[in-house]
This record gives sequence, C-alpha cells and structure tokens, in this order.
Amino acid sequence: MSLTQRQQGAITLASGGLLMGTLGVFVEEARLGALTLVFFRCLFGFLALAAYCAWKGFFKRSHFTRRTVALALLSGVLMVTQWVGFFDAIHRTSIAVATVVFHVQPFWVVLIGAALFNERLGMDRLGWIATAFVGLVLASGVAATEHLQGHTGYLIGIGEALVGSLLYASVTLIAKGLGNLRPHLLTLAQCAVGVVCLPFIAPLTAVHIGPTQWFWLVGMGVLHTGLAYVLIYGALPRLSTPVIAVLLFVYPLTAIVVDAVVYGRALSLPQLAGMTLIVVASLGVNLGWPLLSLLRPRGQARRHAD
Repeated sequence: MSLTQRQQGAITLASGGLLMGTLGVFVEEARLGALTLVFFRCLFGFLALAAYCAWKGFFKRSHFTRRTVALALLSGVLMVTQWVGFFDAIHRTSIAVATVVFHVQPFWVVLIGAALFNERLGMDRLGWIATAFVGLVLASGVAATEHLQGHTGYLIGIGEALVGSLLYASVTLIAKGLGNLRPHLLTLAQCAVGVVCLPFIAPLTAVHIGPTQWFWLVGMGVLHTGLAYVLIYGALPRLSTPVIAVLLFVYPLTAIVVDAVVYGRALSLPQLAGMTLIVVASLGVNLGWPLLSLLRPRGQARRHAD
C-alpha cells in the first residue's frame, strides 16, 4: 500500500524529530567544550549540506543577492551563538531540561513579530503565551529550592537555553524575510559562519580529540545538521500547520525519553506538567484555540457570542 504525500511528510518530519532528539547524547559523549563542539558540528554539517545542495542543484546565482547573503550571514552569527549556548546549557543542566526550555522559542517569534510589525496579539494568544511561561518555570526546575541553593551553574544553563531560544526566534524571523531562499542554503551559510569565525574565538590547536570523540563529532554534523535538516525541510511543504505544530514536539519528547533512558535523568512530575503546559500552549497559539472563551462560564460565553 502506497503512502500519500501527507503521510510521507508526517513520517519524514517525525523521523527528523526523533533524530534531533538524540543530539544531546552526542553532545554529552563527545566530552568537549561547547565552542569546540559547535565548530565541528558546523564543519561536518557544512560538508554534508554542501554535498546535498550540489547534488540537488540548489547553487544558483539568483539565490545569492547582496541582501540575501547579508541576512544569511547575520542569521549565521545568531544561530552559531545559539548552538554554543544550547550545548553549554546541556552540560550545565541536562539534555531534557535544556531542550524543554529551548522550546519556548515559538512564543518569542509571536512576541517579536508583534513588536516589529505591530501585529495585534489578542487576549487568547496572550493567555497561551502566559501559560507557556508558567510551564517554563515548572519545566526548568527553578521553582524547586534544591535547584536554587548552591547551583549557580544550573541557573546559568537555564539562562543560556532561554537566550538561545530567543536567538533562534530571531533566526526564524530573518528566514521569513529571505523569501524563496532554500532553507538548506540558509543552514549551509550558518555553518560556514561557524567554520570561519569560531577558530578565532577558541583556537583548536590545544584540543586533543580521541577516535571515539570523532565519531560523535562527525555524527553531530552529518546526522543532526545534514540528514535531520534535510528530512525536516523536505517534510514541511507537504504538511498542514496543525500537523506540523504537533509533530515538532517529537524532538523535545524524544530528548526527554533519551535523557531518562541513557542517563537516568527523568524529569520530575512538576517538570513534566510544565512541559505539558508548553506543548498545549504552543498548539493553542499555532492553531488559534480560544483559551479565554473556554475558561468563561457557559452563560457568559453565550451572552458574549450574542
């Protein structure tokens, strides 16, 4: 039985999310600093994506206008900085916590878009955003006193993941302004920025890398920056917004399971409740669910409708 385009897209997007959910294991097992990890992710990711783009014939002169290149390089600076912060956040907190905190970025997109383009948010969207940030407080674990007492590194990690989510939201908005530029080329440019700039910030001459570490480094570039992005970008055009909104959470949910199974770091019940709030709020924002009208008493809602 042949699959429809939508079914193929759903399987492909879910596969990309499952693959991305294992990224944290590669970060942990490589046992290197965040700057070094991101450099090699960019290097091997650049090689993988360049080969794919050349094979698909994406390198066309029309794609590389002065404006496009400038915006792509700006997004590269933001993306590379975000990767560094996110990887360091994993080291300081855990795979699950850093990933969950990072996934508030859709709400930053809404808020920044409203600020820049004078878009009206409406009470329902504001309510969902507030719900998401309540979920963020619970999911991050900072509400628990044991994470606040003598755990400065943990709080720094939470801050890094949160700033990383804000930077990624900015990258998302820049990508929207690039029109028809293929996302593969945008990611390729972002990797190029990392390859060129990071050695000046953190010289690699003193870094000793063993054979096993190379496996994890190559995997981060080829699998999580090459293959995963190809799967995700290839799936998105085939799917509707509701399906995408649901399937994008395969990534953080996989990261939570992987962290629990591989490292025994299961989220607490309050943290899982926070993750649930973030997921529901994200769906509410993306799908336009009427939060406040759902909370209104039936009689009031009926009078309001009249």
